[in-house]
Amino acid sequence: MKISQLAQATKVPAKTIRYYESIGLLTPPSRGENGYRYYRARDAEMLIFIRRCRELNIPIQDIKQLVQVQQNPEASCATVDFIIAEQLQRVRQMQQELNQLERTLNSLVTSCSSEQIQDCCILQSLMTVE
Repeated sequence: MKISQLAQATKVPAKTIRYYESIGLLTPPSRGENGYRYYRARDAEMLIFIRRCRELNIPIQDIKQLVQVQQNPEASCATVDFIIAEQLQRVRQMQQELNQLERTLNSLVTSCSSEQIQDCCILQSLMTVE
């Protein structure tokens, strides 16, 4: 299949597919005499795998490792387990940071009862050095 067909089948833009190829995340496809890229079903499967990893915000370097470990089906799952546990920890850290951000914004939004910019407690608070 051509890149446009692969993009449609996997819901990954053609530009992103070319990027993944350029960084070595996706194996470059064969090319016809006309220069078109031709992909196989295995490429679509791998691209869907990569897309799902990106949906989980797994970093590109970790996805590269996940792609590489698939080359040896007999190997231990330790690398996969570690990468996923590490990503879970990053998500939990982000949740804590977002909760703190929410508390700060909530405090700001409820701090100002002024009608004029010159008396705005929110702007004054944002200009204050902590």
